[in-house]
Amino acid sequence: MARQPPDPPSAPAAAAPLARFACPNPDCPGFNRFAAGNLHVAEAIGKLHDVRRLYCTHCGQRFSEHQGTLLQDTKLPLVAVVRILKCLTHGCSIEAAADICEVDPRTIERFLEAAGRRAEDFHRLQLDRLGQSPPAVQLDELHARLAAPGKKGGPGGPAGAHRGGPTAARVAPGSMSPWR
Repeated sequence: MARQPPDPPSAPAAAAPLARFACPNPDCPGFNRFAAGNLHVAEAIGKLHDVRRLYCTHCGQRFSEHQGTLLQDTKLPLVAVVRILKCLTHGCSIEAAADICEVDPRTIERFLEAAGRRAEDFHRLQLDRLGQSPPAVQLDELHARLAAPGKKGGPGGPAGAHRGGPTAARVAPGSMSPWR
């Protein structure tokens, strides 16, 4: 009996559930409403048919599941994008990340810029969800670390503990500097 080659999958094996997507059309009643039940898979696109094109039943707009992500308008595979982002988050320079990932440095710069915009958007979204600015936080923990009796590194600490530690050398008495 001859073996038949497997049929190509119509959707990726690890496809994200549709509840993780929302309609990107600002004029749609389902705009930014996740798990609203208004999205359906219209077709699979891409060279390997591994990207889904979604359809909104409220407004009729079709869009890629990559729209609004770092994968939008890129021809790099997901594995390469993840590798680029890991290199950047681990502190590699643009040139080092480009060399490791075997791409042009301009590609790394583009991903870095796009990731920065997305991170800023996420930060603003979190602040908007709070409804008000977060209260100012005072660094009383720094004072407690330097002056708490009975704690390691503070006055009255255990025998052999150095007083103040490396933090005390950075902070002049009566002033506060950023926590590092």
